[in-house]
Amino acid sequence: MTDVQRSLVLVKPDGVRRGLSGEILRRIEAKGYTLVAVELREATEEILAAHYAEHEGKPFYAPLVEFMLSGPVLAVVIEGQRCIEGFRSLAGATDPTTAAPGTIRGDLGRDWGLAVQQNLVHGSDSEESAAREIGIWFPSL
Repeated sequence: MTDVQRSLVLVKPDGVRRGLSGEILRRIEAKGYTLVAVELREATEEILAAHYAEHEGKPFYAPLVEFMLSGPVLAVVIEGQRCIEGFRSLAGATDPTTAAPGTIRGDLGRDWGLAVQQNLVHGSDSEESAAREIGIWFPSL
């Protein structure tokens, strides 16, 4: 039985702006996951509307979209055994202040006191989400 999965990882604009894309990719590869696709791109309102559809109408939606439009995003598809769960563990807790040392957010993130938590990375949270998100960011895969 195999649990090889694919997951979408986004290095958010704060991570790209701070020059952390290489370090984040290094950690993903050091964990043993394969990089299937990597593309530096500008998010669009259409892509973000599809990506964050479940959050539309919530108070943080507009500031989140504004943040995600604030600079380039590194969109990545990774592959490996249980990589969805594995990357989320590697990323650490959503709040960088409480994220464990050794995680991406715990080592590299912090609270900047802004309207939206700038926490460096996004990782799909399930196989269903991964398939939907990969289809949005990499329709040819």
